[in-house]
Amino acid sequence: MPSTYTLISSNVLSSSAASVTFSAIPSTYTDLVLRWSSQSGGSSIYVTYNGDNSSSTNYSYTQLRGDGSAASSFRESSVYYQWLGSQPTSGSDFSSGELYIPNYTSTGGKPASGYVVREGNSASITYAQVATANLYRGASAISSITLTQLGGGNFVSGSFFYLYGIKNS
Repeated sequence: MPSTYTLISSNVLSSSAASVTFSAIPSTYTDLVLRWSSQSGGSSIYVTYNGDNSSSTNYSYTQLRGDGSAASSFRESSVYYQWLGSQPTSGSDFSSGELYIPNYTSTGGKPASGYVVREGNSASITYAQVATANLYRGASAISSITLTQLGGGNFVSGSFFYLYGIKNS
């Protein structure tokens, strides 16, 4: 079945911001796709849904990471967010990523898959690629998505974020 992508919202930062939120997400699509390219003063990017960052039982993730010389994996099962990947903290390097959320209107668990690629053009930045498998256990449909920095810091000016809805045609 072919799918149709529709841009729901975009945010291109003209100044630094501590977080980026997409709110009032309509329930008229089957899936969501979030794409971004960003740089920050924090070390990693993470996501929360519907402002839900108070229950450590609603999020879990597994990540696979490679940096050209080693591979690793990590799992968190009781956290307040879903970790998506590393961010460059200086220089001109950016991270690019995508988060795919199928069946986001489900009242049951909502799985998501993501990847982030961190550039390594600067001598102080190591290239890395991270893939994540995520699960959000909130009972409500996803109506807002917030991206924030783990460890503080801001997304820098020039970072951009696009949220798409997918409909099966």
